[in-house]
Amino acid sequence: MELILASASPRRRELLGYFGLPFQVIPAAGPEVPPQEADAGRTVWYLSRQKARQVAEKHPEALVIGADTVVEIDGEILGKPRDEADAKRMLRLLSSREHRVYTGVSLVRRSAGYVSTDTAMTRVFFREMTGEEIDAYVATGEPMDKAGAYGYQGRAGMYVEKIEGDFFNVVGLPLCLLGNMLSEAGVKLH
Repeated sequence: MELILASASPRRRELLGYFGLPFQVIPAAGPEVPPQEADAGRTVWYLSRQKARQVAEKHPEALVIGADTVVEIDGEILGKPRDEADAKRMLRLLSSREHRVYTGVSLVRRSAGYVSTDTAMTRVFFREMTGEEIDAYVATGEPMDKAGAYGYQGRAGMYVEKIEGDFFNVVGLPLCLLGNMLSEAGVKLH
């Protein structure tokens, strides 16, 4: 069975590679339109399914993996920052606080009518970041393509005191959840 990752994320590509399975990368190209008034868990559930279905339309025999990640704090959903000012605002909000990272994962095989979606949540605790640290981190460019304006696997790791849950979820693809979903879909994991 052909496996397709419907994501342009280099982190997701790397993480999916850990399974040792052959796969293609065909990013979903449509606009990401979350449901109105949805919480973080429902948002990533919906967007991951939207991405997988879009790619599955053109590749109906393949098993398509869609994923979406957001950060949530105080009920506010933080996606990728719009610009440096937005990244700094997000990091000030996260500084010395706990927040939650949600990732939705969907598998779609259109020809078989197969659709499966689940979500993972990880609690992340940041230490206090000074204004100078925030400015310096944003100046690296690292936060600009990441939900919540940080990459735990990169330089921002020095600001994370602890996590509760799946480390790989914070990076963008919860491997344990995905492994279970792939097995349920009939993919043999070696």
